[in-house]
Amino acid sequence: MARAKHGGARLVHALLAAGLLAGAAASVSAQALPPELQKAWKATKLPDSALSLEIREAGGPVISRIQADVPRNPASVMKTVTTWSALSVLGPDYVWRTQFLAGAGARVDAQGTLQGPLYIKAAGDPWFTVEDLWNVLRELRLRGIKNLTDVVVDRSLFGQVGIDPGDFDDSPDRPYNASPDAMMVGFGATRILFQPDGANRQWVPIIDPPTPGVRVEGRLEWQDGQCRPASNFAADALVQGQATTIRLTGKAWGSCGEFSLYRLAGSQTDHFEALFRMLWRELGGTLGRGFTQGRVPAQADVLAWHDSPMLSDVIRQINKHSNNVMARMTLLTLGADMNGPGATPESAGRAVQQVLKNQQVDTSGWVLDNGSGLSRQGRVTARGLAQMLDVAWRSPLMPEFVSSLAISGMDGTVRRRLRSDDTRGQAHLKTGTLKDSRALAGYVRGASGKRYILVSLVNHPGAAAVRPFDDAVVRWLASR
Repeated sequence: MARAKHGGARLVHALLAAGLLAGAAASVSAQALPPELQKAWKATKLPDSALSLEIREAGGPVISRIQADVPRNPASVMKTVTTWSALSVLGPDYVWRTQFLAGAGARVDAQGTLQGPLYIKAAGDPWFTVEDLWNVLRELRLRGIKNLTDVVVDRSLFGQVGIDPGDFDDSPDRPYNASPDAMMVGFGATRILFQPDGANRQWVPIIDPPTPGVRVEGRLEWQDGQCRPASNFAADALVQGQATTIRLTGKAWGSCGEFSLYRLAGSQTDHFEALFRMLWRELGGTLGRGFTQGRVPAQADVLAWHDSPMLSDVIRQINKHSNNVMARMTLLTLGADMNGPGATPESAGRAVQQVLKNQQVDTSGWVLDNGSGLSRQGRVTARGLAQMLDVAWRSPLMPEFVSSLAISGMDGTVRRRLRSDDTRGQAHLKTGTLKDSRALAGYVRGASGKRYILVSLVNHPGAAAVRPFDDAVVRWLASR
């Protein structure tokens, strides 16, 4: 999900100006590559100064190292740093527990009214869904609670972590730009489901969940012909206060059948509150005054709770599907676990640095800003990242970490790459894609049965040209 539209050209220029690449660029050429890969690199027509590469045998010697100490933007490959650090500290069975509480001794009267507020202790769960919220509210109803005076949401696990979703690439309604929030539900996104009405040759849009304040304006035209994967329509969300309009324009092929897309239709806070009100009302509940921010009292009784999937499952979602906001939330959770409540990206980044330092990973020149890779400032080195992957390989947690990475030619972000017989299923990889950055990192199984670690980082306006080279490196390693 880490995609960018502009701005990366300044990266290489800034590094050159700082003297970080100048010396290396003069001395490193394609000749430093294994002979089998030199032609593939030259075919990219990228300057040698754009590449950092480290290839090593897992638990063994370095095979190729090119400008591996130059800090570069890794795009979504940064997620491997976040997920490995979290797995190392929190453990694979870690779960996020979101709690719904009442003040100590609070009673429910004969009419089902809870005395005092309902408190929600937000846990920073990155995978808390609409269905999960419904289930917890249903638990409250089963306990005889029908009428709530007000709801106090305790988000103190995180500090000031909200971001403007439009800051990165001026696309504030795209889910990959979602802001982290300790009480996030469904990534903060609204689904627009398009049902085909063939008899009337029209598309019927359905808002899910159907929260008040979100409406559709315009329509998609029905287009005849064979279904094509490329879209020729737009659905843009315009947020004005607590009201959101989804504006539809363009055409969609009727032969494609039902499809969905997702948009951010407001802030995380507004999204949660609208969902709570809607679901609580559907369950027959009432709410008096509304929502406030606050803290759960020191003495409070737990009424209901929800436990997330285990961290080992969460990191699969993050790495295989490159989910940005889940990565941000996981980074903040690690920071809160190591340093206490009030975690911020800055404090969580320092926590990651400490974790990796304790593992003897060289993080010189690294910049860990939000944990997702959706960033202009994030930096890692190929050498340090390869060291981290080597530490992970030799760890008892290796199976959980490696299985979180996408399998070449089979799933995740590399399901359509490396599909030939010699590479399909032979590599576990994480991709990184920004406009001027391309990265690939992970593990490749050679024909000999040996495992190899690969880290390729390219920062350049023409970075997209590196893909055939990266694929050639994987094929070469798979043949060894």
